[in-house]
Parts: sequence; structure tokens; C-alpha cells
Amino acid sequence: MLSERQRMILTAIVDDYIRSAEPVGSRSISKRGDVSFSPATIRNEMADLEELGFLEQPHTSAGRIPSHKGYRYYVDHLIAPGGVREEDIRKIRAFFAEKMIHWEDVIGHAATILSHLTNYTSIVLGPEMFSASLKHFQLVPLNDSSAVAIIVTNTGHVEHRTMTIPEGIDVGDLGKIVGLLNDKLVGVPFHRVKSVLYSEIARELGRYMDRCEEILSVLEQSIEEQKDPRVFLSGAANMLAQPEFKDVDKAKLILDTLEETGKLTQLFPAGLGGIQVKIGTENAMEAINQCSLITANYTVDGQSLGTIGILGPTRMEYGKVIGLLEFLSRDIASMLNRRLK
Repeated sequence: MLSERQRMILTAIVDDYIRSAEPVGSRSISKRGDVSFSPATIRNEMADLEELGFLEQPHTSAGRIPSHKGYRYYVDHLIAPGGVREEDIRKIRAFFAEKMIHWEDVIGHAATILSHLTNYTSIVLGPEMFSASLKHFQLVPLNDSSAVAIIVTNTGHVEHRTMTIPEGIDVGDLGKIVGLLNDKLVGVPFHRVKSVLYSEIARELGRYMDRCEEILSVLEQSIEEQKDPRVFLSGAANMLAQPEFKDVDKAKLILDTLEETGKLTQLFPAGLGGIQVKIGTENAMEAINQCSLITANYTVDGQSLGTIGILGPTRMEYGKVIGLLEFLSRDIASMLNRRLK
């Protein structure tokens, strides 16, 4: 547990280093208006913080810089809730006031405005379910207890899934179910399939078939929404403007990673809500071990529709980025909610 004085000094070092990208010395901290300790006291505390692993000293005669552990403590315990500047709010509101016909416009513009407001790289993931809808559904019985569900989408994607047939359902019942599904679900976007399944289709099935809930559960599993993500990237060149990435080989490694969609999607945490912050080596890929990635989900009706991420150096303005992601993810969700209803 850090003392209050150590917490104050660590905060000052992280804030100064984020702003200057230069190692921070005790004298510069002592000149801050919010720090009342002598340079000697600050040096002693900095030495203790270094010994504890919160600071690093890149050169013998230089000041200190935060370690990954120091950044983690700063994010978890020291930064204040991120506010959003009025100027940034106006820009975001102007963005959402634009008339955008397709959801791809919304997500693509969100990536652009985020990279512009932060000067980092923005990555926005949106699943295909925004645009994909059911075109045709078919069940091919394999035996008395299983069948193959064939799902065809309006995008031309065809998928085969084996499903277990609830006991007591005969072939005639399967024919009625298939007819009902094609009647009620064709043209319905995948993100709305579940609600239609448990409302309109449930009422119809309940009129002539027992154990309706069990059947609906099986059908839901066979027609679950598509999860293949769409990736929108903006501001990749911003990485080159960061002092940490002046090394050509290091910058090339990061840019190569950003160009590969499969690798990008691996960076994003699965199934985690709220703001997630991955610092340095907490990221799975070695190529971005000197970067931090902050992500937030955007949801509609409690269902996650995609993820917004900001990738930058570990020397990132964490409070600002977290505030912007919280604000923008809510606005994206609100806009998509209006479009998807």
C-alpha cells in the first residue's frame, strides 16, 4: 500500500511524463503548485517507488518514468473520473447530427472522430449482424434425434449447424416449424431474431405444440446471430508521431499488426463490459507490448453490438481517453438503438 505522499508523487510523475515524454526529476515536481515537499524528500520517495516497481530510471543521471506497474496503479487508483471537454462534446454532437444512412457510416465516422480528438489510433469493431438478415431457413432430419439447420443470410453466407431435436417432435412438426420460421423471420436482422422468436413465433407454436420453450431454446441456438466482426481503423499514422515509436522497426511492427484484421480482433477482450484498460505487456501480442489499449462496448437493449478501442503509447492520457470512450459509446448505442428499432 502506497502512502498518501507516494501516491501524490506518483501521480505528478505520470502526469508530467504523459505531457512531456521526458523523464521527470525531483526538482521539477517540487516546483508544482500542488506539491509541497522538498526535492530531497521527493528523491527519497522516488527511490522507494522505483524499488517497489512503480518507476523506472532509463539513465543513471536522468529522472524517472512510470513502469507498466506504475501506469496500472495510476489507472486503478489515482486518475479522477474522466470528464469530456465542452469543445469535444460539441464536435461529437455535430457528428451525430449528420445524416448517415448506413450503420457503417456511423461506425466509420466514430473511428475518425476518436482518432482526431485523441491523436491516437482508434479501432471500432461492429458485427455483421447490423446488416445481415435471415433469407432462408431449412431443417434436414438426420435421424429421430438430430437434424441439420441450414441458415442462408441476405449477404449470401450459408451455414450448416447440427441441432438436437427435442424428444417427441415428429417430422410433420418440423415441417410446420420451418414454414413458420420462414414466414416470420425472413428479412429480420439477426440482432432482432431472438425477440421475434420469443414473441410472435412463441404464440404460434403454443397453439398446436407442447413444450414450446424447449423447442424455442433449440431454435435460438441454431439461428444465433453472426459474430464475424467488421473493423474500422482510423489514425494509424498517429502512432508515428509519438516519440516512443521513432524507431522505424518498432513502428513498422505496430503498423503491420494494425493492417491485419484477424490480429486486431484478438486484441479485444471477449465478453467484458464497461471500460477495459490493457497496459503494455498485459496485451496479448508482443508487437504492442509498448502500447496501451482502452476499450468500451456499445450496447442496445443490454446486448453488446460492438467495441470501440483506442491504441496509443503507454504514456497515454488515460483520463481523457476513458472519458471520451464512455461518452461516445453511450451516444453510438443511442443512435444505433433508434436505427435498429
